Amino acid sequence: MQQPEVVMIGLGYIGLPTAALIAQGGTKVHGVDINQNVVDTINRGEIHIVEPDLGEAVSQAVSNGFLKASTEPVIANTYLIVVPTPFKNNHEPDISYVESATKNIIPLLKKGDTYIIESTSPVGTTEKMMNLIYEERPELKGAIFIAYCPERVLPGNVMYELVNNDRVIGGIDDKSTKKAVDFYRKYVTGELHETNARTAEMCKLVENSSRDVQIAFANELSLICDKADIDVWELINLANKHPRVNILQPGCGVGGHCIAVDPYFIVAEYPMESRIIGKAREVNNYKSFWCAEKIVSTKLEFELRHGRKPKVALLGLAFKPNIDDLRESPAKYIVQRVLQDANNEDYYIVEPNIDDHNVFKLTDVSVAVKEADVIAILVAHKEFKNLNELDNKVILDFSGALKK
Repeated sequence: MQQPEVVMIGLGYIGLPTAALIAQGGTKVHGVDINQNVVDTINRGEIHIVEPDLGEAVSQAVSNGFLKASTEPVIANTYLIVVPTPFKNNHEPDISYVESATKNIIPLLKKGDTYIIESTSPVGTTEKMMNLIYEERPELKGAIFIAYCPERVLPGNVMYELVNNDRVIGGIDDKSTKKAVDFYRKYVTGELHETNARTAEMCKLVENSSRDVQIAFANELSLICDKADIDVWELINLANKHPRVNILQPGCGVGGHCIAVDPYFIVAEYPMESRIIGKAREVNNYKSFWCAEKIVSTKLEFELRHGRKPKVALLGLAFKPNIDDLRESPAKYIVQRVLQDANNEDYYIVEPNIDDHNVFKLTDVSVAVKEADVIAILVAHKEFKNLNELDNKVILDFSGALKK
């Protein structure tokens, strides 16, 4: 493959679909990932994650010679950084992956190149990376374009949303913003909104923090309604009949690598000013703990009533319905916590979107429901919407899967 136009560093849930989309448009893309297995899988034209329409896009891009993967970057004209930004210590954002990816490409940069971070990042990260580049390559100052453009896609609908959703694009200066806008305009039909890098970084964090706060309100209602002996699902449905009320649905917490993570980026930097955002995180984390405690207490009640230990089905491990992504999953946390309290009961753990798990032994949903005395629905997967043979079972529907 001749010199690519684009180098994509990070081939995960966002990087790979973005690389495939760009390659589908006839642009040569060189994808980089530190995992050799991921690289080999993509070079065979296959994928390592579950995402509708992605397999076909990757297969087509690889067979047409527009997408190739490797563990090392090469010279290109545009570099996209789409690597994880995890935590260190007490929920402090760790930008070491962004830094490492940037250092890897510094020797390859040349005049006129475009460098764009898509990874969720604390405010000021783009400027930090700019300084890193200029420290090692001072001759590039003012000669390359540096910008930040966060993704805002929904797992399960990524290939559509990458093209159709609006994007916020912020450069370190006006010419960098314009250059990044020109790049995305080739692949995105949604509107491209120009701003500066710091505002774009904050915009991404604020979007997910807003969702977290709204979910926390719904989860707090579920805790109140449990004590007040009120069906929270019916309550929310009725309250939402008001023309200016739109309460979200409660769940067993908040997971994924966005909504459960991004608010901490704000709280870590601005702890005194972000009190609602910080409290929402506490509420959503507590909801997962509360669900686990509810399962444990229900187990004990069953044993006292029936004189035997119950068989328990735990339905769902993913962080949201109908996907295979277990990152930051409250359901996974709940299962782990319940199993820590296990005392020779039989457990049936169900996750229809993955074949196996390195910690949990998975069971088919029909077997789990048939065998179990206590059924806890942690995720509203489509497979759990119409469960049969639920008579004489104790049902804990934390996700509202059975609510019509």
